[in-house]
Amino acid sequence: MIHPLADVQSPTIGKATRVWQYAIILKGAVIGDDCNINCHTFIENDVVIGNRVTIKPGVYVWDGITIEDDVMIGPNATFTNDKRPRSKNANFELRRTTVKRGASVGAAATLLPGITIGEFAMIGAAALVTKDVPARALVVGQPAVIVGWLNEDGTKMEKVGEQWRDNKGKYWEVINGKLTPHE
Repeated sequence: MIHPLADVQSPTIGKATRVWQYAIILKGAVIGDDCNINCHTFIENDVVIGNRVTIKPGVYVWDGITIEDDVMIGPNATFTNDKRPRSKNANFELRRTTVKRGASVGAAATLLPGITIGEFAMIGAAALVTKDVPARALVVGQPAVIVGWLNEDGTKMEKVGEQWRDNKGKYWEVINGKLTPHE
């Protein structure tokens, strides 16, 4: 379903994807199946969006952004792709950002360019993300810091001593800032 008031120039829109009114999707964008692209969104050319992605209103997805499967982008989340933006900058350097499978980006969060958000990570509302976020991390604040670890369904893992237990009973430990299965 493409709303008649949307401007969809891309021929690469997956089946069962819904694009709502006042969305603009440029011709080079690739959007997967069963996505929900809400109203008042803008998706530039060099963008790849996976399957079952939700992009809420007020989100602009600039060149160099990849959003993998099953990602939720909250309303008014902000992506950037240039570390030193200037008008008419001849030295523009595109910095690629990737949001990995199953991650969520909260409302009004800002992601600086050139970072990766790991699988099943969650970015809190209004967070300022200045560096990579490891898989399953819950980050909040400005700048964003890790405050916990998550199960694949987005619920918090339980801290048990120096380890974390997921909702399937598996134990994890944090090694070099990353959550690692305990052996």
